[in-house]
Amino acid sequence: QAQLVESGGGLVQAGGSLRLSCAASGRTFSSHAVAWFRQAPGKEREFVAGVSWSAGNTLYADSVKGRFAIYRDNAKNTLYLQMNSLKPEDRAVYYCAARVPPLIATKESEYDYWGQGTQVTVSS
Repeated sequence: QAQLVESGGGLVQAGGSLRLSCAASGRTFSSHAVAWFRQAPGKEREFVAGVSWSAGNTLYADSVKGRFAIYRDNAKNTLYLQMNSLKPEDRAVYYCAARVPPLIATKESEYDYWGQGTQVTVSS
């Protein structure tokens, strides 16, 4: 059974940094596209960043471009999201997701595997 487990969330002051990790088990995701989504209170889940299977392509939401970096370590079957210059509006539950096709997608419905999420809170 494939499983994705996020970690690294927490409370940070505005302007601070956090690094989220997503460890995959049960199958290798090295040939899959993987991504981070987030869901703020009262809002729909939204795409944050994605990386293709080869890590040759990345895609970011405009709201995080230049502040967040997504990268993967296929040898460790782990996905990361480095978040810098955090803002109060970045507060959300962050989810990692994987899809069987190797190319990035931005729609929630196009992902096959999901983690349980990790809470990120940014204080002003």
